[in-house]
Amino acid sequence: MSSQVTVRSARRAELLEFAYEYAMQHGRTDMSLRPMAAAIGSSPRVLLYLFGSKDGLIRALLARARADELRLLAELRAGQHAGPDQRADGLAEAGEWIWSWLSNEARRPLLRLWLDGYARSLSQPNGPWADFGRSTVQDWLSLLAEFQPSSERSSAASLAERTLLLAVLRGALLDLLGTDDVARTTAGVQRHLAVLQAS
Repeated sequence: MSSQVTVRSARRAELLEFAYEYAMQHGRTDMSLRPMAAAIGSSPRVLLYLFGSKDGLIRALLARARADELRLLAELRAGQHAGPDQRADGLAEAGEWIWSWLSNEARRPLLRLWLDGYARSLSQPNGPWADFGRSTVQDWLSLLAEFQPSSERSSAASLAERTLLLAVLRGALLDLLGTDDVARTTAGVQRHLAVLQAS
């Protein structure tokens, strides 16, 4: 019995990765099972068996997308982007590195998928996307808090400051995904970061 469970678990993990790549190519999580199954070498029946339902598959895809997001946050916390002996110091530096990651063209498929899940969590709060938007906002706010002085993090002003930075980054990302205008959106982000640095 345990060997069957292991095989099922391995097949589920394998198909989830294939489905995740397929979803990123199409920029959305809510799609017909038949073409997805055909594209990843499976069948709707197998997907339903392994994930319980279409909603179960969607939840697994969103969890997979969030795992990539959390990996970025872990890298930023560890300061891996800044070199072995450096760490981002302050919200402005953190915002600069986050934007360089978000604006990288190679990540557009992932970010379109993330945007789809975020939007659907707002329009369909009782569906499989429930709490995706809330969770991702909290993830980013918690990270940004770590780049503020520990004695100030709990203040209303500090919360407002990191909320504004997150809003600027998200708004610029939406604009970038809609226009592919890297120069203009980057200039806008940098303008805000300069103001933040000077404050």
